[in-house]
Amino acid sequence: MQRSILLIEDNPDDRALTLRALEKNKILNPVITAEDGVEALDILLRRGAHAGDWTSNPALVLLDLKLPKIDGLEVLRALRADPRTKLLPVVVLTSSREEQDLIASYSLGANSYIRKPVDFGKFVEAVHQLGCYWLVLNEPPPEPRP
Repeated sequence: MQRSILLIEDNPDDRALTLRALEKNKILNPVITAEDGVEALDILLRRGAHAGDWTSNPALVLLDLKLPKIDGLEVLRALRADPRTKLLPVVVLTSSREEQDLIASYSLGANSYIRKPVDFGKFVEAVHQLGCYWLVLNEPPPEPRP
């Protein structure tokens, strides 16, 4: 069974482009989407509407930084603080060109930081490489026990 990808992205256009790029690259993992930091943490930490859910962690989290309610850096901080998600592969996928965001992301435990290319063709290629590495080549951490 293929593990899912959690795409945390508030911008509907960027969300649609990312889903399209995954599709173009024949990445068939189910994709769960969250539109803000609170929803993302509810899904991953199984709280709120997701309280009591036990589903496996996603194979990969694609995290935008500029999110409503709770920003991406706070999401990352919360994920790394929880034993259920501290080893989860998190790729920051952002349009931010701020060096401070890059440094903060890695300081908080991001596994990778990718700036979204403006050109769709280049974005499709970036998603292809991301999928090949994180979903095919990378050995994921073991699932936490419920």
